[in-house]
Amino acid sequence: MSTPQLTFGVAAPGDARHLSEFAQRAEALGFERVTMGEHLMDGNPPRPTHLALPMAAAAAGSTRRLRVMTGIVIAPLYHPVLLAKLVATVDLVSNGRLDFGIGISGQRETRMEFEAVGIPVETRGRRTNEMLAVMKRLWTEEHVTHHGDFFDLEDVTLLPQPVQRPHPPIWVAGRSDAAMKRAALLGDGWYPYLFSVGRLRSSNEAVRRYAAEAGRDMTGFHWGVMQPTAISADRQEALAKAVSNVGQRYVTPGRSAEDIAQSLCLTGTPEECIAGIEARIEAGVRDFVLGFLGSDDTDRLRQMELFAKRVLPSFRT
Repeated sequence: MSTPQLTFGVAAPGDARHLSEFAQRAEALGFERVTMGEHLMDGNPPRPTHLALPMAAAAAGSTRRLRVMTGIVIAPLYHPVLLAKLVATVDLVSNGRLDFGIGISGQRETRMEFEAVGIPVETRGRRTNEMLAVMKRLWTEEHVTHHGDFFDLEDVTLLPQPVQRPHPPIWVAGRSDAAMKRAALLGDGWYPYLFSVGRLRSSNEAVRRYAAEAGRDMTGFHWGVMQPTAISADRQEALAKAVSNVGQRYVTPGRSAEDIAQSLCLTGTPEECIAGIEARIEAGVRDFVLGFLGSDDTDRLRQMELFAKRVLPSFRT
């Protein structure tokens, strides 16, 4: 059986001061993209956070071919005119290397971010749907007038338009049925996270079904996943990292932290990670973004290098 066309990316470290070095190393190791997440505020007490689009621009300026991806921009916190302009600018300075990942934020402390900018959190999904429709027009038309439920525009022109035509690919992140519909109807990619292999398969099937019901051609669509990953020559060491970083955060009375970590994470030796990637390919994933789980950025860099050396060659044609 021939290997399908696959891409592998990596999530950037939490410390923005190391971003340029990390992006350069990811490019040298053969990864196709680097992703940056964002929060205005996160945690209680709040921890340091960054915005994804400025970080994407910095990563692009440090590399030559690596695609830079917002993984994710919390779209409803923005006005669509401002966000469309930011996206077009980063696509320009990167010479068309931007992947625009968006979501509506599913964190436990989501409400405080929205309250900080005066946006009702209950409207975030509907606002995002309207925003995506408006931004697509702003990227492709020179005179945009729009009167919707949340936004009113009168003869707005944004120039220059993005390098990528008609616009940078929109990867819709999420875990809900509403997010799957958003990806199928408004996105160019589906980007779930913290899904088991079985749920990855069923979500991909749901996105295809919603697209078919709308009569949408899915040629060129990105079937992604944000995949928490712990790799080591010692499988127990890798599992311990997955348990401490993911399993213990989502433990429930009916499931152990170890069970949750094994279900949601790609974990183990290089050979076990190869098998885990193959299972996710069978579930329909084609674009992997690996979030390495470690004690610090040095540990995550070591894991990235091990993955590039021992796993990536198995999926290169």
